[in-house]
Amino acid sequence: METENNNIYGVLAEFRNPKELVDAAASVKKSGYKDFDTYAPFPIHGMEKAMGLKESPLGWIVLGGAITGMVGILALMIWVMGYEYPMNISGKPYINLPIYVPITFEITVLFSAFAAVFGMFFLNNLPRLHNPLFNVERFDKASDDGFFVCVEASDDLFAEEKVAKLFQDNGATHIETVYDSE
Repeated sequence: METENNNIYGVLAEFRNPKELVDAAASVKKSGYKDFDTYAPFPIHGMEKAMGLKESPLGWIVLGGAITGMVGILALMIWVMGYEYPMNISGKPYINLPIYVPITFEITVLFSAFAAVFGMFFLNNLPRLHNPLFNVERFDKASDDGFFVCVEASDDLFAEEKVAKLFQDNGATHIETVYDSE
């Protein structure tokens, strides 16, 4: 498959089953490649370890959102009810923390949810409107019954022939060079 600019995006290999995919990912990682990804129709146990992925910082982002929401709404309610517009209702104190609990909980959950969604978008570099892998016909199987590994050309160690040989040695059923059409 040739394109006008002949920019190589990477080398894509297909494997028969999840075990072969995990083994291939571990082999790619062991060979020193860093810019690679695996594609499968379902989550595969042990893939994170095989790929050498670090723990996601998303939990800390969500915690930051939760604390921001909680502190922000408490500060707003204390300022409004206690200082800016104080109201004497049945002799109760102006700053009455127990009545703030429901709205504090709701805003904390809301800010946590926003942090989770926008943090996930940021960490996954989304939205990405085009991926050269979508031009590969066989890649449609990744959502059905295909198991793929792609080593991207942006990797410092990338050499098309070496990557293809590595995939071949790991038992790939199909190896294809992917070109970036953008």
